[in-house]
Amino acid sequence: MAEQGMGAPPPPGGGIANTSGQPGAVLPAELQGWNWGGFFLGWIWSIAHSAWLGFVLCFFLGIIGSIVQGIKGNEWAWQNRRWESIEQFKATQRVWAIWGLIIFIASIVLLIVLWGAIAALVFGAAAAGGGYRG
Repeated sequence: MAEQGMGAPPPPGGGIANTSGQPGAVLPAELQGWNWGGFFLGWIWSIAHSAWLGFVLCFFLGIIGSIVQGIKGNEWAWQNRRWESIEQFKATQRVWAIWGLIIFIASIVLLIVLWGAIAALVFGAAAAGGGYRG
């Protein structure tokens, strides 16, 4: 029998115990790495995964907080929620990463379109002689 404080006993068959949802749980080796959902979706991802330190960092430090969340995201997500399996964790984080990338690309496209529209208004008005004459 496992001593108290040692975590859950290993499952039958000698597999690795699922420690997700436990504060301070060690992240399984196969989940270590960058979390794209945490990086791209910042504070939104933080709220969904109860990663309150990530929320504060993203909110106050912007891109620096997103980078920290990309580095620590898998660990925080594993510790803050009970996952059925490593496969479920990977599938869920993959969905977050895909949506993060879609929103990031859409934001870049929108920004380029807006810059183009503003440039057309400014340079078009200046070429027609109707530019600002403050």
